[in-house]
Parts: sequence; structure tokens; C-alpha cells
Amino acid sequence: MLAVAFLALLLGLIVGSFLNVVIHRLPRGESLASPPSRCPSCEQRVSPRDNVPVVSWLVLRGRCRHCGVAISRRYPLVEALTGLLYLAVVLALWDDGRDVALGIALVTLLVPMTFIDLDTRTIPNRLLAPFAVIALALGLAFDPGFVPEQLIAGAAAFSFFLLAAVARPGGMGMGDVKLAGVLGLYLGRAVAPAIFIGLIAGVLVGGVIMARVGAAAGRRTTVPFGPFLALGATISLFVGAELVDSYVDTF
Repeated sequence: MLAVAFLALLLGLIVGSFLNVVIHRLPRGESLASPPSRCPSCEQRVSPRDNVPVVSWLVLRGRCRHCGVAISRRYPLVEALTGLLYLAVVLALWDDGRDVALGIALVTLLVPMTFIDLDTRTIPNRLLAPFAVIALALGLAFDPGFVPEQLIAGAAAFSFFLLAAVARPGGMGMGDVKLAGVLGLYLGRAVAPAIFIGLIAGVLVGGVIMARVGAAAGRRTTVPFGPFLALGATISLFVGAELVDSYVDTF
């Protein structure tokens, strides 16, 4: 178990390094494969020894080896976050291969989606579409009986957010609508608490913003909703099914 946990952490760190490339290049329509990673200031290619997740950034004290320009803290943050989430998925869902596979794939989607949405206020179709296919492929591979629940949950979440977007134009982007549908494919019925948690978190943050800048200015402040959905989805990945069961047993 320790060996598997270590491998999960290591894999997450490596994938997180690639996700930094996705976050930077995907919104710009650039290739994810080429050119190799370079310093944005001096354009020197990053050598393998300077591309070790987290460690290289710490060794270089957050600066380019060649020109000394500061390297954003986001790079080690994304790598460490992805590694820790991979580790958490394996440790928490160890006894269910389907949940581990879907959890790893979901985390790999949520990390770049969150940072891209924070940067650009968009959630690219180029990110959502392949992960929707991956969710269904994993469902078919590990548990074909789960696929109907995936499809129903995805359609329900998509429809719920689509109605919200139509009812209040400008309040909800189509990227959020499509993201909700994809989350349903990964979480099944646990997408319900994910949406609820995301909405509550969004309301709380909106309240804080209004308290600081005033109600009028707060309403004009644009806050991406994708990160809140990502938070809800991450929590539901680990405890969503239990929350649904508890609710059903109670009511």
C-alpha cells in the first residue's frame, strides 16, 4: 500500500508538471507537445534537471537558471496539488478500481480547469470534450452498470445549469453548464452534493465581496464559477455518495 501511495504521489507530481503546460498553452490555442518548455524571458530551453516537479523550483529558489527571472509559485503549487490529490484518491478509494480510475481522471480535469477559468473566465471545450469521453470509457471498462447513472446524472446537471443560464443571461456561462454535465459523468448521483457545495461556496464568496466593496460594486464583480464547482466535485468525490445515502435515509 505504501508503494502504491508513493507511486500515486509521484505520478501526480509528473502529471502536474504537464498540467502547467496545459494551463499556459491551451487557452492560447498552442500545441501541448511542442516546443519544449522554455523560459518565457530568455527563451532558454528548460533542461531535464531543472524540470523535476517542485524540487527544481526549490533548488533554483524560484528563478530561471540562465537569466534569473522569477518563476511563478503557481508551477510548484499545481504540481504539489495534483500529486496530493492523486495520493488522496488512491488512499481514500483504494478498494474500488472504478472510483480510483474516475477519481484520478476527474482530478486531472479539475486542476487545469480551475486555473484556466481563474485566468481567462473560460472553460475550453478542448478540455471538457476529451474528459467527457474518458469518463464514459472508464465507466464501460470498469462497471457497465454504472453508465446509465452517469448519463442520467450528466444530463440532469447539464439541464439544471442550462435552465439557470437561460433564466439569467450573463449570470452563468455555457462553460459552467457543460462542466456540470461532465461532472455528472464522473460523480453519478454524487453530482447533486457537488453542485450544492459549489453554489453555497459561491454565495459565501459573493457575500464577502459585497461586504468589502458594497452591494452595487459586488454585483458588477465577475467571479468565475468553475473553481467553486471544482471544490464541490472534489469533496463529493470522497464523501458525495455518503451524503446522498444519508439524505435518502433521512427523508
